[in-house]
Formats: sequence, C-alpha cells, structure tokens
Amino acid sequence: MTELLRGGKSTTLMDEEILKKAIVEQAEQEPQDQAGLIIKAEEIHFNEILKLRLEYRNILIIDHLWEFTSLAKLDLNHNLIEKIEGLDRLINLTWLNLTFNSIEKIEGLESLRKLEVLNLSNNRISVIENMDTLEKITHFFIANNLIEKLDKVLYLRKFKNLFTVNLFGNPVSKEDDYKFFIAAYFPNLVCLDYRLLDEKTKNEASIKYHYVLEEMKCEELLMQQADEAEQSQESEVKLHTDAFVEFLNGSYLFKSMFEDDPEAETLHCVPEVAYLLQTYPLLSLFLINLCMQLFEIGLAERKRRETEVNSFFGGQNKAVMDYQQKASEILENFEQEQKKVSCEDQLRPVLLYITTYIDIIKKLDINISDMVGNFSETVQGIYPFLVHTFVQCRDLEDNYNEKVRKIAVATLEDVAKDKLDKDMPDDVKMLFTDKDTVMDALTTGHDNHLLKINGRETQLVTRVNAWKVALIKGIQDKELKRNRMRISDIHRYVDHLWEQLEELQYHHL
Repeated sequence: MTELLRGGKSTTLMDEEILKKAIVEQAEQEPQDQAGLIIKAEEIHFNEILKLRLEYRNILIIDHLWEFTSLAKLDLNHNLIEKIEGLDRLINLTWLNLTFNSIEKIEGLESLRKLEVLNLSNNRISVIENMDTLEKITHFFIANNLIEKLDKVLYLRKFKNLFTVNLFGNPVSKEDDYKFFIAAYFPNLVCLDYRLLDEKTKNEASIKYHYVLEEMKCEELLMQQADEAEQSQESEVKLHTDAFVEFLNGSYLFKSMFEDDPEAETLHCVPEVAYLLQTYPLLSLFLINLCMQLFEIGLAERKRRETEVNSFFGGQNKAVMDYQQKASEILENFEQEQKKVSCEDQLRPVLLYITTYIDIIKKLDINISDMVGNFSETVQGIYPFLVHTFVQCRDLEDNYNEKVRKIAVATLEDVAKDKLDKDMPDDVKMLFTDKDTVMDALTTGHDNHLLKINGRETQLVTRVNAWKVALIKGIQDKELKRNRMRISDIHRYVDHLWEQLEELQYHHL
C-alpha cells in the first residue's frame, strides 16, 4: 500500500496489497462470507471474491480490479474518487456504492450490464447520463448532487425495471412540482426519496400531466420505431456483409458504373436515341438480375458455410475428446502396470508410454489436418458462382459498348454529311465534331465501367479468401497451441515419473 499527499490529504493507491488487506479484514469481520473460507485456505483468489468493501481508505483512483470477475457487490463509499473507471472486468457486479466521493460525471459503467443497485449520492454530479447499458437497474440513488432541472431526470424513463429513485438534496428536488412531475413521468416508480408514492399522488399527477405525457409517449414511440428500423437495417447490412454480397441486391453496381461517366448523358441525345435508350435499360435489367442472383447465392452460401463451420468444430471437438479418452486409458493402464513391476523395470514402461502417447498425438494431428484440408475445400462455396457472374457482367458491358460505338460511328458519318438534326443539343453537336474525342469518350467510359465491375469482383474475392485464410489459420494455431500443451504435459509427467523412480532407487540402496 502506497500513500501520497494530495491537497494536504493523504491518499491511498489501490493496489494488490490494499485489496488483500481489505479481504482479510472482511473475512475477520464476516467469517460466514466466502472470503473467510478463502483465507482459511491460506490463499486469496481475486476471481472468487463475491463481495468487497473498501470504504474510508482515502482511495483516489479505482484500480487493480481486473481479476475480480465474480464480484457481485462493491463498496467504495467515503473515499476521494474523482472518476468512475477501472470497472470494465466486473461483469457480474449487481451492487455498487460510490457515495461520499468527488465524482463529477457518470461514466465507465458500460460493462456492468447486471447492475441492479447504483448509489452515487453525495458527489458533484450535474447530469444523469452514460447509463444506457444498465437495463437491469432497479435502485438508483443520486441524492445530494447538483441535478438542477426536472427534464434532466427524464433520462431515467428508459429503465423499465426502475422502482426506487432518490434525488433528495439536489436543486431539482426543491422545485414546487417536483413530486407530481416524478410521479407522472415514472408511473412504475414505487419509492421516491425513500418514501412510498401512494396511488392518490400518482392519479393526481397523471391527470395534471395527461396531455404532456401523451405527447411524450408519441415522441418516444416514434423514436423507438426509428431505432428499431435503424437496428434492423444495421442487422441486414451486417448479414449481407458477412455473406460478402452487400449492395448487390439492386442497381447499386449499375449506377456506380455510370455515375463517373460524364459523356453518357450526352451520348443519349444522338439521333438514334430510341435505340440507345432501348440498349441502356436492357443492360440495366440484365446486370441487376445477375447481381440479384449472386446476392441470393451469397446469402445461401453464408448459411451453408455457417453449418459447415459448426459441423467442423463439432467433429474436431469429438476427435479431440476421443483421443483424450484413449490417452487417459493408456495412462491409467500404465499406472496400474507400474505398481506391479520392480524398481529396475520402471524405465522400459515409461519409454513405452511416451512412445504410445506421442503416436496418439501424431494420429490426432493427421486427423485434424485432414479435416482442415477437407473443410478448406468445402468453405470455398460462393467462389465459382461469383467468377461466372462477373464474367457475364463484363460480357454485357462489352456488348453494350459495341452497340454504342456503332451508333456513334453512324452519327459521326451523319455529321460529316451535315445530316444532323437541327434540334439536337449544342453539346452533342460539339462532341461529334471530332471523331477522336468521341472515340476517347467511349473508351474512357467503357474502361470505367469495367473498372467498377472488376473492382467489385476483386473486393468480393479478396474478402472471401481473407475469411477462409483467417479461419483456417485460427484452427491451425489453436491446434498447434494444444499440441504444445500436450507435449509439455508429457514432459512434466515424465519428470514426475523420473523423480519417483529416483526415489525408489534411493530407498533400495
């Protein structure tokens, strides 16, 4: 434990020493708690502690709590804490007391999704915020802080399980309509400032704020619907992205081809515009249809890949368990045989056991490698379809470009013979006064269209391959790590056997 001076006050650094000391003191005061059992075992395991009291210790910074993953109750009242932090790993916390500190902002609570009771009374907080993830909260105490406006309390309406609130001692609690306002806007609230909200008060409040409440409910409903629509859209985009076919379910690719083609609109105004316009939507229709086919195949392949992945891991786990069972049986047989042989004959079965166990590991390795190889071929899925689809897209673009070139050549010939329609726009006439300019525009447009098609194909292929490589590498790395652990286990066991052998030999001397 380290003590520092801050503003003339002695402060304590929250380290392992102070945590262990607190646990020991807690065990002595409350021997019936789990902490007492741990102390009796002469070893403190932070990840097993369920309750921790650290009040009146002049703690300035919350720290060193990352191992307390089972902690359910944390008491940090009467300290010098200025910021809520260091609680990210306390995912099982249901009760948190931070009263009588110097906290100015509600923050750092995002990971406490199981929190039910939060006490922030006697601090310097002016805004109720950053509590969105605390969906299970039932008791919220923020007495004697700096909350000034009634509308700032409305943030708490999102917590449907909340039935106790304490705002006593805040400027807001001194407003004339405070009690009726809270009762009206929080109809499910049972206690306010440690006092029951009776039905008479709730009914009066409901009547008084009826129209305002109806308007607010409508606004909240619209916001809820908008949020649900946004979440639904995000989920849909994620589904399409996971299938590698996002934005292929429509005209996105087709539009992207022509949005960077400034001469396209001009070319549509040539005399044979009727034919050109017939070609234009035909390309659009076919291209969109191809994209939709690829999109549907992509979604189906994603579902199949998910099934294949789950099937693979299920088979892998079964293979590992089977070989572990075989190894356990060999070990058990070995230990039984070992008891029957003399000291001089101990070495030979040790070597036999090692050889047999290593053979099992090699067979498991081969089995897993074969599974990975077969799996690698299976998960390709969408690849053949996408290659074929984009070949067809390029063929469509080539066909479209060829037809447009024929129209452009015919128009250039009309220009040479001075047969252009007098009503033709001036920009079209200007474009077709120079053959090279027209041909360059067509070539540039064609190249841009192919670039868009090729770019989308490259993106899709790259992501499919990256997913496959990452998945296979993860499987192989995990298996390599597991094999290293097995070999390490063998070495440790062999060392143990040698120690036993040496001890037996020593006793026979």
